[in-house]
Amino acid sequence: MVTPRRLLRSLEGLFAVYKPAGVHWKLVRDTVEASLLKGVNLAPPAPPKLAVQFQLLPRRSEVTADVTLAATLLPVLAGTPMVRGPQFQSLQVGVGHRLDVSSSGVLVLGVGQGNKALTDLYRTHVTRCYTIDGEFGMATDDFSPNGRILEKTTYEHITQDKLERVLAIIQGANQKALISYSNVDLQSQEAYELAVRGMLHPQGKSPPIVTGLRCINFTPPHFTLEVQCLNETQRYLRKLLHEVGLELRSSAICTKVRRTRDGPFTLQDALLHKDWTPDSIARAVKHTRPITKAVQKAAGLSRPVMRSTVELKQDKQSSDSTEPQTATAATSGHFLPHRA
Repeated sequence: MVTPRRLLRSLEGLFAVYKPAGVHWKLVRDTVEASLLKGVNLAPPAPPKLAVQFQLLPRRSEVTADVTLAATLLPVLAGTPMVRGPQFQSLQVGVGHRLDVSSSGVLVLGVGQGNKALTDLYRTHVTRCYTIDGEFGMATDDFSPNGRILEKTTYEHITQDKLERVLAIIQGANQKALISYSNVDLQSQEAYELAVRGMLHPQGKSPPIVTGLRCINFTPPHFTLEVQCLNETQRYLRKLLHEVGLELRSSAICTKVRRTRDGPFTLQDALLHKDWTPDSIARAVKHTRPITKAVQKAAGLSRPVMRSTVELKQDKQSSDSTEPQTATAATSGHFLPHRA
């Protein structure tokens, strides 16, 4: 029998839900928490504890009628839900990297001990992936279709080649910024090896950085970009499309922001609203438990210390300069055995 505590223990961990557009992330969290509380409290409770009580039982005989004490086991009703109410009143449901009201996509949540893993997830500087829909020919004050229109421009001169050229320039500038905020020497072996393994990430606080940018759909005036980034906000992504429009001698607004990946969690892992139930969430937590353990292990490991090319050259020069001395000492007879 699954008791409420055992069911709650199976829910502790990380899982992802799909946040629809037009819904605040707090409402998503509260809805999930209410669903979990309802399911946990509806689980059959553990049998009540038994306590020894002495009861007065009448004992009748032909001569006299007296009473006697008898020890009996009776359930303790003080711990039953009918007396004290629901066993759980609230749950610790944490939210990962948030989405604003207009955005949709993957939203990572944590329950219980999963909140600690949620902190470890973002300590590892994971990247997030978005698909952003834009429209050329218009500029607004908040970079969205709902803002106040500032200007209207032409866009017939924009081609996909010009757009991809601008995207390549933006990505190159962000790659240089990523290296500068990583506190590694651009000419060092450390920077090369970290870049090869994809482990370059900013140290401490940094502005939003785009690590990948490409066009996946181009049907003027509409277009769609795929963005991989760090430390971003949804407003920054909308402003990014505005800057792309300016670079193309036009203007652009962002019509849709959708997060398709948050670290190791993808759209395939995100639960829809109909699946925000304790059973579905427990299966999702069990499925992502290996990912959670890997994230916690990665967060506990410090970045390996590597030596720069300058230090390696200095060591090589010093070793080259000491080799003749070692050879001279070896041939001078000091380290040779004495002959009798």
